[in-house]
Amino acid sequence: MLRVGLTGSIAVGKSFVSGVLAELGCHVADADALARRVVEPGAEGLRRIVEAFGEWVLRPDGTLDRAAVSAVIFRDAPKRELVNSLLHPLIIAEQDELMRRWASEDPRGVGVVDAALLIESGGHGRFDKLVVVHCRPELQLERLMRRNGYTRDEAEARIDAQMPQEEKLRYADFNIDTSEGFEETRRRTEEVYAKLRALAKAEARP
Repeated sequence: MLRVGLTGSIAVGKSFVSGVLAELGCHVADADALARRVVEPGAEGLRRIVEAFGEWVLRPDGTLDRAAVSAVIFRDAPKRELVNSLLHPLIIAEQDELMRRWASEDPRGVGVVDAALLIESGGHGRFDKLVVVHCRPELQLERLMRRNGYTRDEAEARIDAQMPQEEKLRYADFNIDTSEGFEETRRRTEEVYAKLRALAKAEARP
C-alpha cells in the first residue's frame, strides 16, 4: 500500500481535498479524529495532559476541555510544544496501526493520513509521498476570517503561529492549489490521485 501524507496550513481547503480523495477510493484518516481518541477518558494521552497541567484541563464530566487548553497553548509556545511532545507519539502510533490494517486489507491501495502538523511533528518521513494543499495567502486569510468569525488580527495571529505555506511546499511530492475554487481543486486532486494510484500499483507488483 502506498502511504500518503496530506497536509497544509489552516483554511487552505485541505478537508475538501481529503473528501475528494476518499470519494475516489483512498483510505483516509483524519489526524484530528485520532487526536481526539488519544485524549478520551481513560486514554494515555489524557492522563499525560492532566499530569502535566493539572485537573483544570478537565470538564466536570471528566472529558478534556479542549477549548480551555487551546486558549492557553495558543498564547504560550513552550506549553504548546509540551502538549505536542506528549500527544504526537500517541497520535503517530494510532496512524501507523491504522495504516498497517489498511495495508493488510488492500495491499494495492492508497492510504492517506490528513494531518495539519504532519511536517511540524516530524511524522512526514514515515510516508511514501507527501501532498501539500495550499492557496494564495490573501485567500487563506479571507477564508479563515469567514469560517471562524475571526477579526483580521486574530486570523493573522493563527496563520503566523504555523509553518509558512512556502516552507511546507518545499517538502511536497505533489501540491494542490485550491485558489481557483472547488471545480479546479477537484480536477487537480483527481490528477494527483491518478499518479498516486499508479505508484501504488507499481509498488505492489511482484
